[in-house]
Amino acid sequence: MKTENPIRGRSHVYGDDIDTDRIIPGKYTKTLELSQLAEHVLEDLDPEFRARVEVGDILVAGHNFGCGSSREQAPLALKAAGVGAVVAKSFARIFYRNAINIGLPAVEVPEHDIGTGAILNVRLTDGVVIDERSGKRFRATKMPEVMVDILQAGGLANYLKERGGYGPFSTEQNRTP
Repeated sequence: MKTENPIRGRSHVYGDDIDTDRIIPGKYTKTLELSQLAEHVLEDLDPEFRARVEVGDILVAGHNFGCGSSREQAPLALKAAGVGAVVAKSFARIFYRNAINIGLPAVEVPEHDIGTGAILNVRLTDGVVIDERSGKRFRATKMPEVMVDILQAGGLANYLKERGGYGPFSTEQNRTP
């Protein structure tokens, strides 16, 4: 495992059951052009989000964040818009896995009362989220070391490339026993 650089950013807080259509409307999912996804992130939920978000900011939510379809464009849109991490009380499992796979930290904090505009410090390796303004510390569900390694590599594809690969990322093509 690499040395961790904590994720630090300003919070943008939303409620429960934010589905993938609210994260990126379905009409924009026919592209993987990241700038187009970023341009429309959260536009139906919070039309001003795109203008307010700064690189490294942290999206905070309640329960079941990312429910709905399994589209990978939802975490991609958030990451492309500059979101440094998503902190939620719970995640839809497919969103959670998609986020980790593309290198967007998804941090589960079952008990939090984080407000909008808080300056958060997210430490993946020890499972702590700190509200720097209030001094409150929130216990996150600790991630397995391999998941932290995937995030630190920038996503699953980079993680596999760094380790000599798997499938199309393999450095040993047509290996025979």
